[in-house]
Amino acid sequence: MRVPDSGATTPPDREPESLATLLGGRRGAIDASLPPVAFAAGWALAGRSIPLGVVAALVAAAAIAAWRLWRGARPRAALVGVLGVGVAALIVLHTGRAADFFLVQLLSNATSALAWTVSIIVRWPLLGVVVGTVLGQKARWRRDPALLRAYSLGSIIWVFQYLVRLAVFTPLWAAGSVVALGTMRALLSWPLVAACLAVSWWVIRRSLPAGHPGLRHPSPGTPPSAPPADHEH
Repeated sequence: MRVPDSGATTPPDREPESLATLLGGRRGAIDASLPPVAFAAGWALAGRSIPLGVVAALVAAAAIAAWRLWRGARPRAALVGVLGVGVAALIVLHTGRAADFFLVQLLSNATSALAWTVSIIVRWPLLGVVVGTVLGQKARWRRDPALLRAYSLGSIIWVFQYLVRLAVFTPLWAAGSVVALGTMRALLSWPLVAACLAVSWWVIRRSLPAGHPGLRHPSPGTPPSAPPADHEH
């Protein structure tokens, strides 16, 4: 809840933004879910025709890319989505199994879960890497032990996000439930991303000690790779 401005200076331990405002993600999550939904709908409406489902997905991907370019997105960013749909289309046309259109999504979530887990273990949590890059901090946040710990705990939430998708998609893919896969692909896009952003932000805020200046102001501290200094009392 925002407090009305009374003219006082905002305390340094308050952050006016959230991960959602810093990282965004809503448009990308929604856009990424439209081609799979189009494939499932086209496949079902065309009498379980894989080629027509592929056409529907490619048309949706091309329309999204055109919209992004018109809105000023970089060409590479706009074409990445088309490339992903193209790979999924090639896979499903090769295997002839409609559910395999979602195989790329399955592998992507498995790879992401592994990458985020490894990043936590090696003390380079990807949430810190991403937010630090957005804020132009490079790796300065790693010299702040409190931020390093907070980003590590927040990154665990992102691992759970990918595991949730795997837990839902894998049995549906194994059962060949194409329409259910398309439906869950939509339900687990922006709603799940929004929940992940909100919970990981809460975890970060709860993890930072009282008086910490916040994400934008890493406090200098002992580098995580260095042994703790001895203090005389």
